[in-house]
Amino acid sequence: MTEIFPFVGGVLIGVLVALRPRIPVAIAAVLAVALGALATIVSGEFRLSWAYLYFDIPFVALTAVGTTMLVRSRLRRRQAS
Repeated sequence: MTEIFPFVGGVLIGVLVALRPRIPVAIAAVLAVALGALATIVSGEFRLSWAYLYFDIPFVALTAVGTTMLVRSRLRRRQAS
C-alpha cells in the first residue's frame, strides 16, 4: 500500500510530460525527486531510514519514463490510423 503514492506520482509526471512535450527534462526530474521524497515522508519510511529515498525516487522516475513512453506510443498509433 505504501508504494501506491510513488507509482501514482510517476504516472502523473509521465502523462504530463507525454501530453506536454515542451516540459523540460529537468522539470520532470525535479518533480520526480520531490514526489519520491514526499512518498518517503508520507509513508513514514523516513523514520526507519532515509535510505528509502534511494528506492522511492528512482521508482517515481522510472514509472514516469515508462508512462511517458506508453502514452506517446498510444498517441502516435492513434494519429497514424
